[in-house]
Amino acid sequence: MNETKMVNGVNVTNLFATLDVVKAQPEAAKFQFRAANEWVSGTHNRSTFNGFFGAGQENTHKAAFTYDADHPAVLVGQDNGPTPVEFLLHAIAACITSGIGNIAAARGIKLTRVESQVEGDIDLLGIFGMDKNVRNGYQAIRVNMQIEGDAPAEKLQEVVQQSISRSAVYDVLTNGVPVSVNVTA
Repeated sequence: MNETKMVNGVNVTNLFATLDVVKAQPEAAKFQFRAANEWVSGTHNRSTFNGFFGAGQENTHKAAFTYDADHPAVLVGQDNGPTPVEFLLHAIAACITSGIGNIAAARGIKLTRVESQVEGDIDLLGIFGMDKNVRNGYQAIRVNMQIEGDAPAEKLQEVVQQSISRSAVYDVLTNGVPVSVNVTA
């Protein structure tokens, strides 16, 4: 009987078993994540995440997750939640941090601290259509990571670099992805 090995809260036994399954059955690697969003009022809206497809079947989270988004009062909202672009900052930090946890665990590195601060610069002249030379979205995003564990600094930096190179969110932000919007009125 295999003993479960846990490192940094990651079940390393399951991690390597999952990698083996994907190597043997590449079709198991195909996932589709979904969100349902509903307008509440003004700039306030709510997204719910529950079902997704992965590992060859439909799945649900152990509970539905609901997040509100809004604009602050200075941007004519009611400040009922972070702005959508702030969720994007969360997404890149969370994706890199999750990867760090898995990669460090797979390498047997025990982490004691992983923190990040993320900043993004937006110029409203683009969003408001006041200057066609200013993009609508972030002009730059900066992620500052701090990591500590039972490995030398260069090994910890390698873990972070591998996480960045495997991060789905980093890939989407730096390489773009086709997006289609279908409207029913």
